[in-house]
Amino acid sequence: MSERFPEDFLALMRTSLSDETEMQRFLAISQQSLRRSLRVNTLKISVHDFLAQTSDYGWQLTPIPWCKEGFWIERDDESLPLGSVAEHLSGLFYIQEASSMLPVTALFDAAPDAHQVMDVAAAPGSKTTQMAALMHNQGAILANEYSASRVKVLHANISRCGVSNVALTHFDGRVFGAALPEQFDAILLDAPCSGEGVVRKDPDALRNWTLASTEEIAATQRDLLDSAFHALQPGGTLIYSTCTLNQIENQQVISWLQQRYPDAVEIVPLAGLFTGAEQALTPEGFLHVFPHIYDSEGFFVARLRKIASLPALPTPSYKVGKLPFSPASRKLNAEVQQAAAKVGLRWEDNLQLWQRDKELWLFPAALESWLGKVRFSRIGLKLAETFPKGYRWQHEAVVALTQPDNALSFALTEAEAESWYRGQDIHPENLPERDEVLVTYQQQTLGLAKKVGNRIKNSYPRELVRDGRLFR
Repeated sequence: MSERFPEDFLALMRTSLSDETEMQRFLAISQQSLRRSLRVNTLKISVHDFLAQTSDYGWQLTPIPWCKEGFWIERDDESLPLGSVAEHLSGLFYIQEASSMLPVTALFDAAPDAHQVMDVAAAPGSKTTQMAALMHNQGAILANEYSASRVKVLHANISRCGVSNVALTHFDGRVFGAALPEQFDAILLDAPCSGEGVVRKDPDALRNWTLASTEEIAATQRDLLDSAFHALQPGGTLIYSTCTLNQIENQQVISWLQQRYPDAVEIVPLAGLFTGAEQALTPEGFLHVFPHIYDSEGFFVARLRKIASLPALPTPSYKVGKLPFSPASRKLNAEVQQAAAKVGLRWEDNLQLWQRDKELWLFPAALESWLGKVRFSRIGLKLAETFPKGYRWQHEAVVALTQPDNALSFALTEAEAESWYRGQDIHPENLPERDEVLVTYQQQTLGLAKKVGNRIKNSYPRELVRDGRLFR
């Protein structure tokens, strides 16, 4: 017990829990394994259709009260990793801990029509993809990740889920208040934290925990929150959340912001967000989710509204550089849309065509005002590369923009779909009539491929190829 829970940590917990009985419930559940949970990706399938499709899998799916797309999952057969089932590979669901679905629910409960949104610490992408689904891929999300190694994972998850309205940045989140002042109508700051709430998933989470390190982390959190609050439009909503449990990183960080900007910060209470929310509600109106309350990870969620404009911060000193893209001409737009339609690729006016040398990209129109103010790692979807004989359509655009019920669709069997994910060519019993086809499985587009001789040449990106057991 003492190895997992340092004495200073236990003392902090006792300041938040009502009595020793609650303390013992917290300690007991912290030593139990965590329930698995998933969120249906409604950009690709409805909850109703997902439940129907998986009804004979031996999955017991229990609804999560605060996310209508979320379910706790128990399976008869746990030997196959959940990430290797067909529905996960094609982006129909995201493996996401139940508590981590709370911040986005709280944000869009207050700002259902949010159009320009920022996710300050976005990797691996669970909350970014949740926001994109609630926005129906409209508007724009700036998804920032400070860790370079995690940006690639963030992009892979965005792509798998068919998200098209995201631009990625790789910055210390403290730059945005100065770089993009009052640009966003909704912001999620799921702040880096000491991670006390994840001890059920990671028994070593508290091994290096100290009171001093907690204080240091809180200082960073205050800086990030200050920056995010400056980037928020007056009238906008900001969610501050952590997966930690102490008040130093939670209530005290919010209290610091209130004291700093007393005329601009309004707390929007989270009472009534879902049935049972009162069990985790603090006197201030925050949700302080201890693991034993809902049998979940620990989490903290605060919802703020900006009720007054703030003086601008000093202009950032870094150089953005010239944007290497230019808007496509009307003529090029028409040519590309006509060629794209022939392979089932279509998009609406909320995405606009830009070009860089031989590359064609679709940028979310709602982010145009951000261009030239920060340097982006990636914007929207890479649509195609231009060649003398036409276009090479990119996988991320194919899975995001095609509907599998068009004339180019070619349905694979389960065995053929497994081969596709392994990077192997397909040798179907009956070849398609067309030379270029959208290969599908379970009414989901897996990619665009060409018929070569008696086979369908695999075009699945090499970095996504899977080994080992797949499907069920």
